[in-house]
Order: sequence, then C-alpha cells, then structure tokens
Amino acid sequence: MPTREITRLTLYGDSISGNCLKPKWTADYLGIPFDWVEVDILKGGTQTEDFLAVNPVGQVPVARWPDGRTLPQSNAIMLYIAEEAGSDLIPADSFKRAKMMSWLFWEQYSHETAIAVRRFQKHYLKKPDDEIDPNLMAKGRRALGVMEMQLTFTDWIVGDAMTLADIALVAYTRLAHEGGFDLSEFPAVERWVSRTEAALGIPHAREIAA
Repeated sequence: MPTREITRLTLYGDSISGNCLKPKWTADYLGIPFDWVEVDILKGGTQTEDFLAVNPVGQVPVARWPDGRTLPQSNAIMLYIAEEAGSDLIPADSFKRAKMMSWLFWEQYSHETAIAVRRFQKHYLKKPDDEIDPNLMAKGRRALGVMEMQLTFTDWIVGDAMTLADIALVAYTRLAHEGGFDLSEFPAVERWVSRTEAALGIPHAREIAA
C-alpha cells in the first residue's frame, strides 16, 4: 500500500465498520472526490507490513493525501475534511461547536465502546449472548437513552441542523439491531436515524437487513 500512487484524498477502511464509513459519508456529502481502499479487518488486513507502513497503530480508517500526509481516527478525519471545506457540518457558533465536540468525544467513549463492540461480537464473531459481557448491553442501552432524551426535544444532536455529531453517532446506532439492541424502544432515536440516513443519502439499515 505505501507504493500505491496517491493522486487525491485516499481513505483506507473496511466497509463493515461504522467508524470507517463516517469519513466516507462526510466526503460524499460534501462532494469531495476521493479514492477508497478496502482493508479487510477480519482477515488481518490492518496488520500487514504494507498497511502498518501507512498506520503503525494498525487501525482503520486512515486518510492519506498526495503530499504524504496521513491522518487516522474517524472523527479527526471528519473534522479535518469538513473544516477544510468550510462546511456547516461544523457549527459557526463557538458554543454549538463545543457541544458538537463533546458529543464526538462521548460517542467514542460511551457509545461506540458498547454498541459497536457488542455488534461485532454478536454479528461477526457469532458469539451467543451468554458469552458476551452483559455490561455491554446495559451500557449500550444507557447510551441510547441519553440520545433519546436529547432527540425528544431536538431534530438533530446539536440543535436545529445536522452536524458531524449526527454522522458520528448514526454510524453504529443504525446498526444497533445487529448487536441485539431494539431501537423501537427509543422512538426518537429511531426517527432520527431515518432522518440522518436520508440527509446523507444512504440506505436505511433495517431495509438492507430485510
């Protein structure tokens, strides 16, 4: 992969990963051209010598530019892409921007660590429920409950317009059913998922599963 010719923004990711799809959706939404390099995490694609030359941490997603710069971490990539584009996905108001950032931190610490992890173990590793840490279900439901409280009063995570916080949080929330979570118990979240998918122009996850 280091010898690959980079002529424009190149995103390395696995399409099964919500984290990897976040920067892809952001670039698509903003009309930013990019190349996508599929990296199969289930087959050890992030641990090859070639990939580790791109990201020594051995994780996707990673963004790469023709001038040699590389940037890992999904939320950091989204932020950079959106900021460079001057996008209103980042609020102009400094307090709203700080609120968006707080949700991005929360997503990686309190949301992704339960919902994405349980989804991976149940859906891809095929673990039965009794072999999955029960705390993941409890933690994931608490996270969905926090979102439900917010989205009962606002259409978007940060007020009246879609921001990067919505893109970050929808990535795994839309797939929560694959981890055993029932979104029908969180109707405001369920409506928001559909709203965000429509805004991003991506198919509804439950319809794909059907």
